[in-house]
Amino acid sequence: MLSGGKYTDADLALAASLADQSKHPLSRAISLAAGNDRRQSLTDVREVPGHGIEGMMGSDRVRLGKRDWCGVSEAPASNGGSELWLTVGQNRSASFHLTDTVRSHAKDVIDTLRFMKIDVELLSGDTPEAVAPLAETLGIDNWQASCLPASKTKRLGELAESGKTVLMVGDGLNDAPSLVAAHVSMSPAGAADISQTAADLIFQGTSLGPVLSAVRIAHQSTSLVKQNFGLAFAYNAIAVPIAVLGLVTPLVAAIAMSTSSIIVTVNALRLRLVK
Repeated sequence: MLSGGKYTDADLALAASLADQSKHPLSRAISLAAGNDRRQSLTDVREVPGHGIEGMMGSDRVRLGKRDWCGVSEAPASNGGSELWLTVGQNRSASFHLTDTVRSHAKDVIDTLRFMKIDVELLSGDTPEAVAPLAETLGIDNWQASCLPASKTKRLGELAESGKTVLMVGDGLNDAPSLVAAHVSMSPAGAADISQTAADLIFQGTSLGPVLSAVRIAHQSTSLVKQNFGLAFAYNAIAVPIAVLGLVTPLVAAIAMSTSSIIVTVNALRLRLVK
């Protein structure tokens, strides 16, 4: 949500001309704040992962993104929240301050994951001033700010090397490499196309509830697979020696085999009971 900054209506409309081309949450906030204001015609628009989005307005390069990438030397705002800068060539600049809105049920999901003994980390490309209060609100102790795509991928590699199985949830363009690097990854349906392509699972809506559902189903699936392996092993350990010794007729053996298959199938169907 746009909450302040140093800009004019013309600056906001120009920023929205770039932001309309991106699915990043901050870009969407800029587009929403600009409403139906007339957009500028820009060419060669491209998004730079971890930095921002840029295009050409005539002979001037227009950038919307991080302060250093836009070439701004002004000190960062001290009021927390996220910050975007708009620059037009070397002669015009504007700043936008935005506040993050926590996704629906995010705190409940994180608390439940922690109760399940699952560690949660927050890796963000935003500034420490924006990430720190968000991490505190969500109760996340381990967090990193100002992360470029390579930084996120490196951290996931470190977790994997330590023996952890990593689930990555991301929706931005700069999340795509780390979504591929994780053992399993999830992305919302409204995420950047490249992030959806990289993710293993796509979930609908803005709530993070499906993340918790996926984890529960995965745990239950693992448990049922182990149970079915146990049932199959027990059956073969008992039935095969009996059949080899000729103690059962072919009809009885066929019925026993079919029954074991039905038991394993019914046990697997218990997965549908997971809420």
